Amino acid sequence: MKVLLFGATGMVGQGVLRECLLDSGVEFVLLVGRQTAGVEYPKLREIVHADMWDYSSIEAELTGFDACFFCLGVSAAGLDEPDYAHITYGITLAAATILSRLNPHMTFIYVSGAGTDGSGKGRIMWARVKGKTENALLRLPFENAYMFRPGFIEPLHGIRSRTRAYRIAYTLGKPLLPVLRMLFPRSILTTVQIGRAMLEVARNGAAKQILEARDINAAAAASI
Repeated sequence: MKVLLFGATGMVGQGVLRECLLDSGVEFVLLVGRQTAGVEYPKLREIVHADMWDYSSIEAELTGFDACFFCLGVSAAGLDEPDYAHITYGITLAAATILSRLNPHMTFIYVSGAGTDGSGKGRIMWARVKGKTENALLRLPFENAYMFRPGFIEPLHGIRSRTRAYRIAYTLGKPLLPVLRMLFPRSILTTVQIGRAMLEVARNGAAKQILEARDINAAAAASI
């Protein structure tokens, strides 16, 4: 399987990249991002691309892929809706639109979030924008497209979030994880589980296009 990965420098993207590199069934991984991920591996190649709203200059490099794992995103903190949408909706659809034309048989997996508003009309800004993004992706002519909606994610293997507020939340919440796992065993995910779930869904599909935390958990378990 040949994989295209966006957002490999973020917490989720780092975890997904790790699982792709460890998986013997993944023969090639191409990273696309605005800065280098700083990882070297025989089956890994990277394109540092400044304009994430326009891929015409690297279009020839984006063909022949079986799956795209789109893990690129930003926190909505401090952003108004137009600015947040410009990044969250704009970058995602710019990439997905060209990929759906170049790789119509590709499986496209987008990392959204728990609480995303599928109507695209709710009162919470980030959830509304994410919902509009999901809906637009599902209308594109991919053979398969799936929306992953994880909630709390535990970073493993030294992976850290680039967002300071998230790092603080993970540090404060870590002592509570055993209790949370007892109370909500299928709702707390790790970066390993998300990566394995993406690979499982890319290979074998899923019963639904929108996967909540428990669905992601189940897909990760099925990959073992």
